Amino acid sequence: MRYRENRKGEPLSVLGFGCMRLPQKGRSIDVGQAEEQIMEAFHAGVNYFDTAYIYPGSEAALGYVLERNGIREKVNIATKLPQYLVGSRNALDRYFGEQLSRLRTDYIDYYLMHHLTDAAMWERLKDVGVAEWIDGMKRGGKIRNIGFSYHGNQDGFLRILNDYDWDFCQIQYNYFDEFSQAGVAGLKAAAEKGVPVVIMEPLRGGKLVTMLPQAAKDAMAQSGRGWTPAEWSFRWLFDQPEVTVVLSGMNSLEMVRENCRTASEAGAGELTPEDRAVLKRVTELIREKDRVGCTGCRYCMPCPRGVDIPGAFRCYNAMFIESRSRGRFQYAQTVGLTKEPAFASQCVGCGKCEAHCPQGIPIREKLKEADRALRPLPYKLGINLARSFMFRKTGKRRAAGKADK
Repeated sequence: MRYRENRKGEPLSVLGFGCMRLPQKGRSIDVGQAEEQIMEAFHAGVNYFDTAYIYPGSEAALGYVLERNGIREKVNIATKLPQYLVGSRNALDRYFGEQLSRLRTDYIDYYLMHHLTDAAMWERLKDVGVAEWIDGMKRGGKIRNIGFSYHGNQDGFLRILNDYDWDFCQIQYNYFDEFSQAGVAGLKAAAEKGVPVVIMEPLRGGKLVTMLPQAAKDAMAQSGRGWTPAEWSFRWLFDQPEVTVVLSGMNSLEMVRENCRTASEAGAGELTPEDRAVLKRVTELIREKDRVGCTGCRYCMPCPRGVDIPGAFRCYNAMFIESRSRGRFQYAQTVGLTKEPAFASQCVGCGKCEAHCPQGIPIREKLKEADRALRPLPYKLGINLARSFMFRKTGKRRAAGKADK
């Protein structure tokens, strides 16, 4: 296993074990299989295990395995505050205490603000006193490193990154999503600040294995490398020195062994120009199903009406590359759940974007088409409900409002 360091110079395995997809028995986690896989990874050198409050049974299963095998002090536990459920200072203590109990530990190595999609969510947490709470937990040794996981646009990521002295962050990133969400620009911005970056969705939820067209698989095979599609994805990430840990939601011994082998062999700066050409061709073959030929260059931005043009087209394309539900979910998550919505329907047809588009895309026409497909009535209602919950006012804000009257 290869290792990269955190800000304190402590080694982290380049492969992290993502515990969201632990093996199931019926509706529950198969703890016996999970233990076998976790210990296989541990003996191969993995020392970073990632879970979350809302992964059903995951924290409890991980805590049980680590305690039963006496390895708690030899690994790093990463888990996440369900910030979308937090409405008060007391809630911070309540959720954190429950997590410590589930994980059978008295401290968390890497604690994240879970699933931020907009800087406004971080501001809401600050309103309930999260910054002071974090400081206290770190002074008391309850939290060793603090970070955030992010699913939103690049601008929101940079605002959160620059607003606090983070110990690490977590982003979705892979060779197909190089310019999506925080993207490569976010990765490099974090690295420039000395903030370690943990990668999630390296295989896009397995899609960079299962959704590959045959021509893409052929291109990989003809390279002569002998790498599996998963290995291509991991090696592309390990090749980048700005990447600290790559999470994999492993749920079979075969998967654990293959990924651990790759993490032991692959290093930064080892891909050749020929390797990169293969992955560029694979990306082109996947994108043949695109409905809009947007490259995510962002020359069309900023939109004077706040539309996230690349985000809308990326999600629209995902409906046809992956599935309709996946594209709509991504649209709700990354475009709809921002403090200031960025829907395609906000377009007023000024045409400024089209004047700057290198691809010559009829953006105004395609935005209307994308919004109709991405937001049928049930999704509109669901997004509105989620927005009212996630951007609800805190007690501190309500009190300030009363004081102003």
